[in-house]
Amino acid sequence: MLKKSTIFALALAVAACGTDDTADSDFAAMDADTQMAATPDPVQQAPRATAELRDAQGEVVGTATLEETGNAVRIDLEITNLPPGTLAFHIHETGECTPPDFTSAGGHFNPTAAQHGLENPDGPHAGDMPNIEVAADGTASVTVENDRITLSEGPNSILDADGSALMIHASADDNVSDPAGNAGARIACGVITSG
Repeated sequence: MLKKSTIFALALAVAACGTDDTADSDFAAMDADTQMAATPDPVQQAPRATAELRDAQGEVVGTATLEETGNAVRIDLEITNLPPGTLAFHIHETGECTPPDFTSAGGHFNPTAAQHGLENPDGPHAGDMPNIEVAADGTASVTVENDRITLSEGPNSILDADGSALMIHASADDNVSDPAGNAGARIACGVITSG
């Protein structure tokens, strides 16, 4: 005569043999699908760029970081060892900064063929930006948002085939005069590079 514990063990063994493996595999597949759905897509980083500005003697006088923020590019500029006062700040059309005069950077970045000046009714150039104020100790910390440029592909990209450059001039931009706002000599230049 079989003991109750033996009968119970046999019943469990029979039940185990009759288990539907399909149900287990369906459960495993469902669990994998659930895990995949729960895994967030990697966050896309906003396009970024940097520039190191040098003076005519090749000394570093500033750094800039550029990042797309919605419909604009934010430029954070840190300046050291420049003449104090109100100075023009532009994006130029070519990513080349050959001292001492930096003419290699070409004119202002202007893909829409506008006239120069933030206050010009037929402007501004995409590369026109507000003047910066350099303190008596030669430093400045500036944030500018420019909604006429992009770091992504397109006609207004400052990271196009020939690149572009950040430029600081010796005088203030009058924000009206075409083609350069009477901003004076180019005293600091930095090639804008992706990343």
